[in-house]
Parts: sequence; structure tokens; C-alpha cells
Amino acid sequence: MATTVEQAPYFLDRKEKNLLIVKDPPKFDLESYIANYEGRTRLKRLEHIAMYSSYLAVDALRMAITEAKQGADENLYLSLTELLQSISREDPLATPDVEWAERTFKANKLKQEQLEGELKAYKNNLIKESIRMGNEDLGHFYYQIGDLGNAFKSYFRMREHCTSAKHLTDMTMRLTFVAIAQRNWLGAQSHATKVDAQVAKNEERGKLEPVINACMGLTHMCGNNFRDAARVFLNVSPSFITSEPVAAINFHKEVLTGNDVAVYGGLCALASMDRTELQERVLSDTDFRQFLELEPHIRRAISAFCSSKYSACLQILEEYRADYLLDIYLGPVVTDIYHRIRTKSIVQYFKPFSCVSLDEMAKKFQVKDEGYPIEDELTSMITGGILNARIDLVEGLLISPAKNPRHVVHSDALKMAQNYDHTLRLRLTRLNMQNAGMEVRAPKVDMEKNMDRGEGFGGTLRRLGQGLGGFS
Repeated sequence: MATTVEQAPYFLDRKEKNLLIVKDPPKFDLESYIANYEGRTRLKRLEHIAMYSSYLAVDALRMAITEAKQGADENLYLSLTELLQSISREDPLATPDVEWAERTFKANKLKQEQLEGELKAYKNNLIKESIRMGNEDLGHFYYQIGDLGNAFKSYFRMREHCTSAKHLTDMTMRLTFVAIAQRNWLGAQSHATKVDAQVAKNEERGKLEPVINACMGLTHMCGNNFRDAARVFLNVSPSFITSEPVAAINFHKEVLTGNDVAVYGGLCALASMDRTELQERVLSDTDFRQFLELEPHIRRAISAFCSSKYSACLQILEEYRADYLLDIYLGPVVTDIYHRIRTKSIVQYFKPFSCVSLDEMAKKFQVKDEGYPIEDELTSMITGGILNARIDLVEGLLISPAKNPRHVVHSDALKMAQNYDHTLRLRLTRLNMQNAGMEVRAPKVDMEKNMDRGEGFGGTLRRLGQGLGGFS
């Protein structure tokens, strides 16, 4: 079946354009995997799998089309049936139900006019709460039919009509979720930061903080900022797995799950942290360990790296490459993450040796593509400044450049002397400026005015002390 699908016009076209096609079967069961998600992300994940996996394309599209027909997004339904036509034309679901699409379109048009009419009436009555709820209902409607641009606009119009901190937080969270659905990572990061600033340190913050951290981690990862992504994912509280939905969206089902946090956080940490950090901040972290229990192979890969078993670590990750390429958020960056983990493993492996044979390197770090031998990979790492070594092709060795301990000591001493000289010159410049009367002084404080404002004599003295950098 998979061979037949690979010969379909859709995948032949992708092959001609040299686009990614995942031919290997993934380790997950499609029904069990997709059961973890709800709402729009469920359909988009199925569509993503169908677009890239020749093995699961037909099954994923059948599930997606059946579910899309139960919703209100007729455009998504038609695009899914069109995709199935280009992959398996004989499939019964490949023929679109045009009558249902037209009926759904008309129903959506009527509901839109109804909601817009209600909102107009609320605006005439000048009742803030009604206007806010009218915009919210319109935003929900646009989100359901897949019109994310108008959904974002409707939620944003709620801002001036929010009458409480909770309303403002819910509105900003909605904007964050829509921005994520639009793949607008800078916008999602900006709104998640605003939510973090809005929520005070109370019970509400305890519920929202794990979701905010997960949002921030996702935006950093999709922006190829793996170091910050790892840092934020590692701060996600274990309550994320069991907490209740926030802002009328079940984030743990409609965007990310606990399994996703474990995979994203573990891979980003592997790509950006050294062995000491991985041991202290990942494996020894009691909070993140609860996430790793959901994905034991990620814990095994990190443990292997920390134990200097680099080939075992890479082998574990390679077994799950197909799964990660089919992930809607991880797929676009997984190649970069794997490349960073691999280059870091090669550097760490070579550190203790003065020379290693190229045959030994090839055994430890097997290259699937025979047309791209280990020598080419090592050459690119050396020229890129990642690996400090040279290659002896005659003897077939990777050689570490000889170090002169005396030269290293002299260089460090010279650098220390230069830093000390620079610091002294800065201090002398500051003293000369003070003697010349060129220092900037704090503004004068009207003590009587401050006392009239209720600050008292002590408050005035504190203000004076802060301005002069002196006592408090």
C-alpha cells in the first residue's frame, strides 16, 4: 500500500521538487497519538502527517475528513478531500460532499450576520460587558470556521471593553493561541509575555504559569532559539499535566500535551546544553523528571549522552526521527536540532584524544548517506570553527593540534594584564572627570513639597540617598 501511495501524483511531485517525504513507518499508533489532541490542532496535525508521510497519508486523511465534516470549516474539508484525491483517487472519501459544503457555507454566513447584528446592537446600547461578550462570540465563531485573521481582530477588539483583570488575561491568552495557530511566533511570544506581566502572584498565576512557559518554549523552539526554549520548557511545572483548562481553551489538548513538553524540552536541552547542565537541570530535576516519565526514550538518550555513550544517544534519536518529522511544530526544526546534537557529540567524543582514526569515527558516528563520508562532515566542522582539529588523509587520522603549555600561560597572563590596564584607565578617567566637575549630579529635592505630599522627613532622605547613590 505504501509503495502505491509513493507513486501517487502528490508524492511524485514532492519528489521532483526535492521536498521531504517520510517513508519509514513511525513508532506511534496513529489513533492513539491523535487521541491526545482536540479541536483544530487535531485536524491540522492529521493534515501535516498526510502531507509528509507516504505510510500514513491515506489513514490520516480519512480520519481528518470524517472529523472535519462534523465541524464548520468547509474550506478545510474541501482542501483535505482535494489532497486525498491527489494521493488515492479511488478512495470513497476523496469525492467531496458539495451539498454539505454549500449548506455549511450558508449556515456560517447566517450565523456571522446574526453575531454581527447582535454586536451592533450592543454597541448602540453602550454596555461594555455586552460588547466584550459580543466580540468574544464573534472571535469564537471565526476560530471555528478557520478564519484566524478575523478571529484575532475580534479578540483584540475586546481589549477596550474588558472590565476586570481576568477578562484582560483571558483575552490575551486567546490572542496567544490564535497567534500560535497562525504560526506567528513573535506575536505569540509578545502576548504570552503580556499575560505573564498581567497575572499577579496568586492562585490564578499558579494555573497560568505552566501554560505561559509552554507557550514561550514553543515560540523559542520554532524560532530556532533552542537554548531559551530548553530553559523555559524545563521551568514548566508538573501541574501542566493535570491542571484544568484556562481561558476557555484546553491548552493541554488543543496546543501541546505533557508528552510534547517532554520531547521538545529534552531535545532542545540536548542541542544546547553541555553534560553538566544536562545532568543537573534535566536528569536531576524532580519536576521535569515527571515529564520524562511520559517519554522514557528521551531520558535514555540524555542519560547516554551524559555517560559519554554518544553513538547510543544518536541511535535512540535516529529511531524516532520519523515520529518527530511528522510533528507539526517539531518537524520543521528537527533536522537542525539533530545536526547540533550530532556535532556536539563528535566534539565531546574527540576531546580526550590527541588523534583518532577516521575508521573509528565512522564506526562510532555512522553516516547513512554513503555519498557523504565522515571526512566531509569533519571537514565542514573544522572549517566552520566547531571542531579544533586537522585531518591526515594519508594516515587516515583526525589529529588534535599540539598545545604549548608555556604559550597558553603567557597568553593568559598577557590578557589579564591588558584587562587590568583597561580597568585602571577607566578609573583614572572617572577621577579626572570628577575633578573637572563633569559628573552628573542628581536633581535637587524640594523637602517641604515632599513633606506636604506625605512622604515625611525619612522619605525625603531616602530619595536624596537614592539620587546620590549613598545611604538609604
